[in-house]
Amino acid sequence: MSVDRILVSDVANHVGKEVRVTGWVHNRRDLGGVRFLHLRDRSGVVQCVFSKKTDLPLHESCVSVVGTVAENPKAPSGFEVSAFDSGELEIITEATHAPPIEIPKTAWNVNPDTNLTYRYVSLREPKAQAILKIQAELVRAFREYLDDNDFTEIYSPKIVSAGAEGGANLFEIDYYGKRAYLAQSPQLYKQIMVGVYERVYETAPVFRAELSHTSRHLSEYLSLDVEMGFIQDDSDVMDLEEALLKSMMGKVAERCGNQLERLGAVMPNIDVDFPRISLFDARALIKEKFDYETGGKDLDPEAERLLGRWAKEEHDSDFVFVTNYPQAARPFYTYPTEDGLTRGLDLLFRGLEITSGGQRVHEYDMLVKELEARKMDPEAFSGYLEVFKHGMPPHGGFAIGAERLTALLLGIENVRFARAFPRDEGRLQP
Repeated sequence: MSVDRILVSDVANHVGKEVRVTGWVHNRRDLGGVRFLHLRDRSGVVQCVFSKKTDLPLHESCVSVVGTVAENPKAPSGFEVSAFDSGELEIITEATHAPPIEIPKTAWNVNPDTNLTYRYVSLREPKAQAILKIQAELVRAFREYLDDNDFTEIYSPKIVSAGAEGGANLFEIDYYGKRAYLAQSPQLYKQIMVGVYERVYETAPVFRAELSHTSRHLSEYLSLDVEMGFIQDDSDVMDLEEALLKSMMGKVAERCGNQLERLGAVMPNIDVDFPRISLFDARALIKEKFDYETGGKDLDPEAERLLGRWAKEEHDSDFVFVTNYPQAARPFYTYPTEDGLTRGLDLLFRGLEITSGGQRVHEYDMLVKELEARKMDPEAFSGYLEVFKHGMPPHGGFAIGAERLTALLLGIENVRFARAFPRDEGRLQP
């Protein structure tokens, strides 16, 4: 009689019973007259035991093992599958070469460039799997919350005629003999779609020709975008984002306990309100409390770190909103105020920006004025501007970088390891 396959995570429920587990050879070793094979499937790793005469295939070979489940406190999971006497080892696909990275020993500690070069193998390492599993749950929870609150998912073009934010960090492409670009943001399209559905969101890649080699920038990343209409001001945007992130974090804690434990991750406190502070007040606070002065249009990385420290120490919050950025620091579509500031905002998570957003301009004449003030040609945005001739509500939104959010949640120092196949200035493979 054939034995049906079970997952490694279900082995503990079959003590004393014969089972079949199927997966990859994670590790193997000899110990006297016994041979051990650690088998890995999508749910975990289990130890399988064979007699000395059994030939074990190379690491990463696909195999199927039939044996009897027994408790063994020395085994990785506290249980093992014994195929020592009447068991069975079937080689489904044998690896033809030893893997370039020894996953059980060094996959998490090898040179970062080596790890990324052999990503097709290093992703099989349980910690790497856990990172992307948690990210998938973050995105799933993002969609769930917005769907439950009457948002509609949209799908905007990724080949565009102009950049949403201007600037030089655009990837230019040849589009049937015309100049076009890879989209750096769905911003213009999600605003247009507010005029259709009022509440919209998108989960899709965006592209930035970043020349920075820092550990927090990517040339392609997954952007979680939200936009909603008929708001009073940017407070409504912050209220939505705070509720959304609290829901996302709660769902990850509920669904990813094993992965979080494997990575030693500490979940943020979601039982407190996220503090909100204006940019100028934040600068003054950082100067007074930490004797650190930051200039320019934005907070520099050290100022962000110190403000995150203040939020944690004073409010027990891992998040803090920074509001009222000057017009020079925000895109042309950010709603201006009479004092030369805007209703633009950032959200910091553990001392690093994860969100940029705010209230948008919804009046045609004001948009044209803002473009001209920045010496940008309104004609280049004619398709975008057209919708504002036909009645647009006050609206606003934000965008979250999924990889940066994942990295900060899990304590990953380099955002490249929060993406399966990262792209930066020097990496186009695999």
